[in-house]
Amino acid sequence: MKIIKTVGVVGAGTMGSALAQKFAQENFNVILADRENNFVEKGIARIKTSLSEGIEKKVFTQEQADKIVSVITGTANLNDLKKCDLIIEAIFENFNAKKDLFQKLSEIVSVDTILATNTSSFSVTELSAFVTNPDRFIGLHYFYHAAKNRLVEIIPGEKTSTKTIETAKIFCIKSGKDAITCSDAYGFVVNRFFVPWLNEAVKLVEQKVATKEEIDVVCMKVFAIGMGPFALMNATGVPVAYHSEKTLEIFGAPYKTADLLKQQTELNKPWELVDTSLISIESAKEKVISERMLGVIFFVVSEIIDEEICSIADINHGARIGLQWKKGPIDMMKERGEQSVKQLIDNYISAYNNIQIPQSIGLRFWEIEYVTLEKKKDTAYITINRPKDLNALNEEVIAQLDEKFSMSEFDSEVKNIIITSSGKAFVAGADINFFVENIKNKHIENITSFTSFGQNVFKRIDNSSKKVITLLNGLAFGGGLELALCGDVILAVNSAKLAFPETGIGIYPALGGTFRASRRIGKGLAKYLICSGNVISAGDAEKIGLIDKAITIDELCEILTGNFSTKLFTEGSKKHFNGKYSVLEKLFDNFSIEKILNDKNAGNIPEEIVAEVQKKLNQKAPIALKVSETLVDNNSGDNEALEEISAIFSTNDALLGLTSIGKKIQFKGN
Repeated sequence: MKIIKTVGVVGAGTMGSALAQKFAQENFNVILADRENNFVEKGIARIKTSLSEGIEKKVFTQEQADKIVSVITGTANLNDLKKCDLIIEAIFENFNAKKDLFQKLSEIVSVDTILATNTSSFSVTELSAFVTNPDRFIGLHYFYHAAKNRLVEIIPGEKTSTKTIETAKIFCIKSGKDAITCSDAYGFVVNRFFVPWLNEAVKLVEQKVATKEEIDVVCMKVFAIGMGPFALMNATGVPVAYHSEKTLEIFGAPYKTADLLKQQTELNKPWELVDTSLISIESAKEKVISERMLGVIFFVVSEIIDEEICSIADINHGARIGLQWKKGPIDMMKERGEQSVKQLIDNYISAYNNIQIPQSIGLRFWEIEYVTLEKKKDTAYITINRPKDLNALNEEVIAQLDEKFSMSEFDSEVKNIIITSSGKAFVAGADINFFVENIKNKHIENITSFTSFGQNVFKRIDNSSKKVITLLNGLAFGGGLELALCGDVILAVNSAKLAFPETGIGIYPALGGTFRASRRIGKGLAKYLICSGNVISAGDAEKIGLIDKAITIDELCEILTGNFSTKLFTEGSKKHFNGKYSVLEKLFDNFSIEKILNDKNAGNIPEEIVAEVQKKLNQKAPIALKVSETLVDNNSGDNEALEEISAIFSTNDALLGLTSIGKKIQFKGN
């Protein structure tokens, strides 16, 4: 597999400069090219402005920003791209311009340099005809603002090699992106439904059904988004929507570009909009707007499912990550039900002649695979794929994890089972909404059943006769850390963060975290981590023995591609540490939480350390602290942890903590 070290970006506009910034942030060398030096200079100035804004918001330090700029080289000479391992085209959406660029690049770069297009709508296969060695050509479609938006669509052409696809996937991981893979159909995934949604908004204005502002207001409400379609077109450029929709006209009459969109594009101006906070809409008009805008989404998404362009999960990921929708189209269709969705689609297509309702409508078509299983040689890879929700555990995820783990266990060819996740988190804990909903509806028994089932799944993973490696690609909090502790070998990428935050939200670790943490690092440190809720780095986790090894992003990618050394799967030895962790171990080994809270001189521990611990403990829920301490001290198992579930989730502290995440609160101990 090709190692990507230097990335070329052709096109220094809004998209190209954002891509150059992002790749530089992720430690790649970047060459930013455009046809004239003044365009390049404007692009680099745009990057510097973006970084300055980041410094003001404390996203970057001045030193980090300077380093990012230092690895970006600007050029107006395409020959300077010879040294690139990957070149991404990010010029304006014109087929002939892209064709000419790729013909030139093919003559300049080596035959193994990967060439990628950021086209939002053109066929990757058609563009590949102008590239020598088209097996190294691929689509990488990024989304606005590319330095911040994590989504990228990977689109292989008909001749794209498996090696190129795998290299692209690894590059996306290393460059901090969440990738979805789709077939080479016009519009791919997100633009296939998003652009017709924008176009439909323009049609509503064209047909005098509603004003631009009314449509924006209704869409912000219905789709739970911060900007409506007209405001969004102003942000990304009206011509982008027009050219993308023109490409999609191949799919038939419902995709015909609105005349008003064409006119606005020719004016080369943004839509004129007034303050939407001043808008009041009649309920009947709101209903018409809502049904039209939902109808177009449901129709197009159902066509995508019919055509098997991508997985059901990736349709949702595309909307939630790329467009920042609170709910994906599949979620919305599930909520409304089969009959309602069919009615909305039927109403929508009734305006067109001879348009058939898609076939893929109904619950059996809307089942989302949150946990995937892939086998490479003698290793099974189980991946939790719910990145927008930080892979939080809910009933569906636990059930699918159980299913995929069982399949791996019963496969006689499998010797190793790797459990990992997609996105920037391993698992951020359990799904808080599930807990809150059941507390408010007084269905604590549902939480007990969920916990019991989760315990059983984790126990099977822990007791498996096969070697289980938990591969932490990012943060592991709460239930995620409890899942990680079920592994025979725990590996965490250097940037990972680990914590038991439960006592800070009124509950306690109930999926085996108390006894599995004690088994690895002893009662003192286990109690410290669980009761304080302190977040620790992968390096510190390795130091105290909570994980076996902190690994680099390159080692993570080696494991994911199956090109790893089995030495990585060696269990760590008992760690020997001193300093602060040694002091904390002594403190929590020898004194109760009550003693620590009330005695500044506990065990002659330095006062500053005791004061720091006291401050942390005073921020936690008292009942949760007491239960956690008892479970650790008694080395209690799953049964004892389960016995406390009903009581803890019935406390006012639990409801307060679970509904106030990120806020400063004071627990009452009731």
